[in-house]
Amino acid sequence: MKRSIIKIDDDKCNGCGLCIPNCQEGALQLIDGKARLISDLFCDGLGACIGHCPEGAITIEEREAEPYNETLVMEQMVKKGKNTVLAHLHHLKSHGADAFLNEAIAYIKKHNIDLDVTKDDNEIETQNIVAKEMAAASSGCDGGCPGSAPMVFDIDMDKVDTAGNSQDKFDAPSELRQWPVQLHLLNPAASYFLNADVVLAADCAAFAMGNFHNHFLKGKTLAIACPKLDSNQESYLQKLISMIDDSKVNSFVVVRMQVPCCGGLTQLVETALANANRKVPVKQAVVSHSGEVLSEEWI
Repeated sequence: MKRSIIKIDDDKCNGCGLCIPNCQEGALQLIDGKARLISDLFCDGLGACIGHCPEGAITIEEREAEPYNETLVMEQMVKKGKNTVLAHLHHLKSHGADAFLNEAIAYIKKHNIDLDVTKDDNEIETQNIVAKEMAAASSGCDGGCPGSAPMVFDIDMDKVDTAGNSQDKFDAPSELRQWPVQLHLLNPAASYFLNADVVLAADCAAFAMGNFHNHFLKGKTLAIACPKLDSNQESYLQKLISMIDDSKVNSFVVVRMQVPCCGGLTQLVETALANANRKVPVKQAVVSHSGEVLSEEWI
């Protein structure tokens, strides 16, 4: 299968080994003076090791790789002790990898491992437990780019309901419910994609429309992309397929501009549906240069 996985540049790697303890999954080892990815099975592709490489030798690439195996990873984590397991759980939770987190929790419960998890759901009992155990751990696991760390926002419905009566144009509330939004940065397994209605919007659409948030974004999860300028769009296709099959999204609304090249965004979703095991409804909305919605139709 094609998925995101780390790539190590041998020319840049100086063998310092700082990435090794910051890969909680045990996917990296120092071999012949260089950091090596020892198995695709152990690399979750979330990039916790990237921020700990002083030489910039580690990047994320999209390539054919064996599927990440959370069960095998947990077998390794348990051998390393409670702090390492909790660091791994915190890593998954902070990156929004809820599907992997649920697998890890299921493994813990199946093997009766005492790690202060809840008895009746698949979440860590409290943030305080993880924070306390993480403070005692030998290394952190938050690496990667801080600006792309997944976040979920609570919408203040009182502000939303009263926004129409406001006289201050700056009072219009945001309907954005998560971060990041750029499709290259999004994890299709993040919790905010599970059973979600997804808006896939052209980069220009929200700038052209004065009421993009209210008209399209309310109650939905957002992804943005440019079918003309963005590189490595094969990764976009794989992420959309994963959203459909793994996260089981409910629907897509493709918001594209009226320019012909923007039709590639719709084609991307249609290709994903053709290659996915599930079928979901897709609506296409076409926006004019001046921000008028020219058409909205299910396709």
